[in-house]
Amino acid sequence: MLSIPIDIGLPRSPHIVTSLPGPRAKAIVERDRAVTSPSYTRDYPLVVARGEGCMVEDVDGNVFLDMTAGIAVTATGHAHPEVVQAIQEQAAMLLHMSGTDFYYEPMVELAEKLAVRAPFPNGARVFFSNSGTESNEGAIKLARYYTGRSLIVAFLGAFHGRTYGAMSLTASKTVQRANFGPLLPGVTHIPYGTHASLDYLEKQLFPTMLPPKEVAAIIVEAIQGEGGYIVPEDGFLERIREICDRFGILMIVDEVQSGMGRTGRLFAIEHWGVMPDIITTAKGIASGLPLGAILARPEIMTWQPGSHATTFGGNPVACAAAIATLRLLESGLMANATQMGELLQAGLHRLSQQFPQISPPRGKGLMVAVDLLDSQGNFDPMLRNRILQEAFLRGLLLLGCGKAAIRFCPPLVIDSNQIQTSLQILFEVLAEIQS
Repeated sequence: MLSIPIDIGLPRSPHIVTSLPGPRAKAIVERDRAVTSPSYTRDYPLVVARGEGCMVEDVDGNVFLDMTAGIAVTATGHAHPEVVQAIQEQAAMLLHMSGTDFYYEPMVELAEKLAVRAPFPNGARVFFSNSGTESNEGAIKLARYYTGRSLIVAFLGAFHGRTYGAMSLTASKTVQRANFGPLLPGVTHIPYGTHASLDYLEKQLFPTMLPPKEVAAIIVEAIQGEGGYIVPEDGFLERIREICDRFGILMIVDEVQSGMGRTGRLFAIEHWGVMPDIITTAKGIASGLPLGAILARPEIMTWQPGSHATTFGGNPVACAAAIATLRLLESGLMANATQMGELLQAGLHRLSQQFPQISPPRGKGLMVAVDLLDSQGNFDPMLRNRILQEAFLRGLLLLGCGKAAIRFCPPLVIDSNQIQTSLQILFEVLAEIQS
């Protein structure tokens, strides 16, 4: 098994020493309620003080096993020493000098490393942003700029971000769009992941209301994230590529959650051998620092100076963290994601056989989910939410997604003992609920 080069000062399994939330956590939650936006979503009252590897400690000294990685962000684990060292060394030399107007080597070096790893035949050009939603905003602009077309096809269940263009592509929950209209015009949504949806696009929409010669791009998640960690049918992504080729449409693949080694490949689209035209990424790219990127085939990223820019995207400290992250991913963490993902899915499959409330698992690598079901086999979001709370009280951090799914997206440094610990806690929660 992979040896993870981290000296863990925290226990490697949950250790709860107070009632939850503890007294200091309660006080901070109350302070937070008085001054922060109510739009933040908090699943349970976790107030984090520090983290190491797959473990986080709250302000009262309780230690939790983190199966969320800050929503699939801390790919190399919390405070990996090599990432921390890269951040410290770069911060001591240069914190900021906008890459929009000037040059610095960390931005160039990271772009070079991403360009040679992109699944394009002739490398890539890279635009750096601060987040996934910014990457998707830029991808919309690039697709329209390059093609001279305006229409975009997206998918139901998709999550591409909350800024206006990305929100217009998003179709995950009504709360993410309600009261914010009008949204970006020219976006059409179809069901995700099935050949039937692509039949509908080709046989119904294209001939009647969506002229394919006016479609700039089809944007698709290789594996749907917020929509439920949905893996598409075989041939689905390949068929999108064929449709795009036939009509001169760009294929944009959103790898914000599925990219940067999470599925055992640098980009999830590599599992299908499909070449996109544009890839958007963020989250795990800098293992905790704000950074996103648009990778495009060189012949597509041809917009002129000033047509798209950013003050902070490609910040030198974030780039240094990303360079260290890439090195760690390729030195064993992507392989570990594959191995630990198989172990996790095997354990979840056993639980699904023991407890009818849990569906069989789905996903790739350490991007895995199960649905929670009622006695009639329907989605049961209330049961899912109860399990999240009960797991928290036992020291296991989980997140929901989709209609009634629990997602497992831990740091890629997770080991087999921690996988088994998470499965054991989930077993105990289900057994208690069933009894």
